[in-house]
Amino acid sequence: MTGALATRRRFLTRSLAAAVTVCGAAIRSSSALPPSARLRVGVIGCGFRGKYLIANLPPIAHVVALCDCDRRRMAVTRQPQGDFAEVLADFAAGDGRGVAEFQDYRRMLDAVRLDAVLIAAPDHHHVGMAMAACLAGLDVYVEKPLSLTIAEGRRLIDVANRTGRVVQVGSQQRSMEVNRVGCAFVRHGGLGKITLVEAPNYPGPLTPPNFPAEPVPAELDWNLFCGPAPLTPHHRQRWVKDEFKIDGLLWRGWDLWRDYAGHMLTNWGAHSLDMVQFALGQDATGPTEIRPWPERIPSEMDAVWSDKTPPSGYAADPREDRMRFCPVEMRYGDGPVLRLTPGIKELVFHGERGRLFMSRNKFRTEPAEIAPPPVDPEQVAPWNGVGNVARPHLQNWIDCLATRGRPVAPLEVGHRSVTVCHLGNLARELGRPLRWNPVTERFVNDPAADALLDRPRRREFELPG
Repeated sequence: MTGALATRRRFLTRSLAAAVTVCGAAIRSSSALPPSARLRVGVIGCGFRGKYLIANLPPIAHVVALCDCDRRRMAVTRQPQGDFAEVLADFAAGDGRGVAEFQDYRRMLDAVRLDAVLIAAPDHHHVGMAMAACLAGLDVYVEKPLSLTIAEGRRLIDVANRTGRVVQVGSQQRSMEVNRVGCAFVRHGGLGKITLVEAPNYPGPLTPPNFPAEPVPAELDWNLFCGPAPLTPHHRQRWVKDEFKIDGLLWRGWDLWRDYAGHMLTNWGAHSLDMVQFALGQDATGPTEIRPWPERIPSEMDAVWSDKTPPSGYAADPREDRMRFCPVEMRYGDGPVLRLTPGIKELVFHGERGRLFMSRNKFRTEPAEIAPPPVDPEQVAPWNGVGNVARPHLQNWIDCLATRGRPVAPLEVGHRSVTVCHLGNLARELGRPLRWNPVTERFVNDPAADALLDRPRRREFELPG
């Protein structure tokens, strides 16, 4: 190692250590609340993610209420079977015995004395539920992606600020020590000037076909599931997620449809593009130019997504079916380009001195010798295993409930990161370049694009506050 390189590496090591210590102090803390404290938590959404959040809650948090529009999901949460029998064993033997059950989250907020809520419902419900909880005086942990539209995310921030509630977005890679070190390395100049970041080309959502009406199960309140979205005839392919297969594909259900979500670009993209924002130091802003590249759409479906989204030809609208795979390029005001690139599975940061490859709980550099010192294995271990991927992130949130401090993934951060995802999907939908003002959160001289920043909501599901 040359003298200049060794000096630079020592400088970066000191800078990274300082950054991670300051930013990570709350994450490693577990003593903000006294052992005698009892945090009363309501859980909204008892699907896969809701169950894992319950299992990952620190012991000081006690689930006193469950809410799901499908009573069957609450039943199997209280009396778990299969893969969840072990994961939820402590809950089933403890809090699950006396927990209250509600189909309508609004009734739960009115009827039960709570301190906080966990929101793991489908994406189109996130903002309305979080706003109602804030207005009820509760702190909130809301799963990513934060919002269905850019405008509703900003409204939630305004309500949370006005009510003084602590809200953590479930972007748990913000709490992963490996990812934090990798992002700090990029942000503090470890790669030199960043010119390009490549991310996977996450597919966008579809308009659902005209599914034939199926009988609504007695345990399901279909009106509540649809919520602010249009009330459509019930069909299980519209909403049931990850519980059955179609042509070998584990069905994505509500996550696939535009009425309820932004599909993989807002689902997995909310994690990856959050790391881009973090590493580039763009947490309070975002890209200013967004360009779709229809001419770069792969001629065959990207194999990366073959088990996550239906193949080409599934959608009724050929243009929509094609554009959901459209690569998108975004440019930040200070120069770096973010490119959704077909065929790749991880983030790639391109800098003057080399490249950094990042995925969940790992990164590597090329050349290898420019990398910062490795993270202590004890800081890596808590993130290994499906059932443990939220525990430190939940602990950070709970610590902040006592200190009233800023969690590691606050609303503004979650909103800005999912805005990048929304911009990508909007560029695909419109099929043309866009210019974005991240200060006003409006498009530049583009009323047609501005009209897509929000959506109408059904009566009785308007945003509160």
